[in-house]
Amino acid sequence: MISQFQEVFDRINNTLWHTEMQQFNRWQQMAIRAMRITYLVFRDVRDGLLPLRAMSLVYTTLLSIVPLLAVSFSVLKGFGVHNQVEPLLLNLLAPLGDQGIEITQNIIGFVEKIKVGVLGTVGLALLLYTVIFMIQKVETSFNFTWRVTTHRSFGQRFSNYLSVLFVGPVLVFSAMGLTATIMSSAVVQQLIALPVVGILFNVGGQLVPYLLVIAAFTFVYIFVPNTKVHFKSALIGALVAGVMWETTGWLFAAFVINTTKYTAIYSALATLIIFMFWLYASWVILLVGTNIAYYHQNPEQCRLDPRALQLSLRQREKVALLVMALVGKHFYQKLPRWTLQTLANELGLPGHSLQPVVNALLKSRLLVETNDDPPGLLPQQPLEIITVADILSSMRRYREASSKDLSIASDKVIDDLYAAVEQAMDTAVAGKTLKDIASPEMSGRDSAASSNKVVSAIRD
Repeated sequence: MISQFQEVFDRINNTLWHTEMQQFNRWQQMAIRAMRITYLVFRDVRDGLLPLRAMSLVYTTLLSIVPLLAVSFSVLKGFGVHNQVEPLLLNLLAPLGDQGIEITQNIIGFVEKIKVGVLGTVGLALLLYTVIFMIQKVETSFNFTWRVTTHRSFGQRFSNYLSVLFVGPVLVFSAMGLTATIMSSAVVQQLIALPVVGILFNVGGQLVPYLLVIAAFTFVYIFVPNTKVHFKSALIGALVAGVMWETTGWLFAAFVINTTKYTAIYSALATLIIFMFWLYASWVILLVGTNIAYYHQNPEQCRLDPRALQLSLRQREKVALLVMALVGKHFYQKLPRWTLQTLANELGLPGHSLQPVVNALLKSRLLVETNDDPPGLLPQQPLEIITVADILSSMRRYREASSKDLSIASDKVIDDLYAAVEQAMDTAVAGKTLKDIASPEMSGRDSAASSNKVVSAIRD
């Protein structure tokens, strides 16, 4: 029996990871990709890093929820729609039952006691910092999922986050008010009175909560990570996470109804514990959705564990040559600038594995970043000045401890042998420049063909 189960498991594993997709039709390919993504998401949850980040976000949420609502409440009060905050919060905490009502009343009570106008400059700055700190923690968790190691600058965070905090609530509640006005109009009411239209409206009313959650999740998946997320990938992740969130809400509501024993044990703390558990479940679902979006957008990463991939020194040297060749070629031929993400996609490497290579080239002043968002990469010196030896040396000396910080035992035989190796390498690449491998002095197709041959040789 065990051998038969193992045989079935091996067959499924072989179909998932060791077969060519071209032999299947379109629907079979979609099913295999969905199974791969499901397996990888379960693997990430099982490894514990995703739940750990969800726990961190629960703690951050508890610290920041009142300042966050205070800022939104102050903005909405200027537009006269601040009274809609409490119904929205009640809806979000509906799975908690009576505890949700209690928590909402307490939070709104705290928010109403905060007088933004009398906080002073320091108080207001601390209030905004707490809110920005929360969104920054969310961005860090999303960047971890997307294997992004670079973060937005402080100025970008401040402007982007505050624009969402100030403009987002106004747009959301304006849309809700407009929808309510349209629904209450005489024409719409007459249409609802028709049997078929009335049924469609009732079905639509049941789907609206799902659609709102999916739309909100899609926006978060696109806006928060510090990388370009395709709309289709974000929508698929939001679709799965939104359905999970609503379904989990029903299950959690059923669980809360039967928590009288927990209330008897934990007394006044029961409400807080239930609230924290719901926050944890919500963050796990949100992070699972962004995991799905990542694997959908990067199917080439499904064959390996990107976090376990560490390049050896030899591989880093080859990748550095390839990066410089690609950047130099685009610069020479006036093609669009490479970014870290486009280079990662071109090389089939996760961004976090390529980042140290790019950092070493930047630190050695072989590459320079533009001020674009995301930053492009350009050669910092003319191509004929950058030598292959410089590129290899940047990899070998990156984060190298200085002699005064590190004392290594010396042996004449070993020292002589190592010096001979260094000399042999210098001799092998003597006179070779970036121009030789990226932009040979040819024109037209010959130049592109020659450059492509060199790049292909480096890749191989």
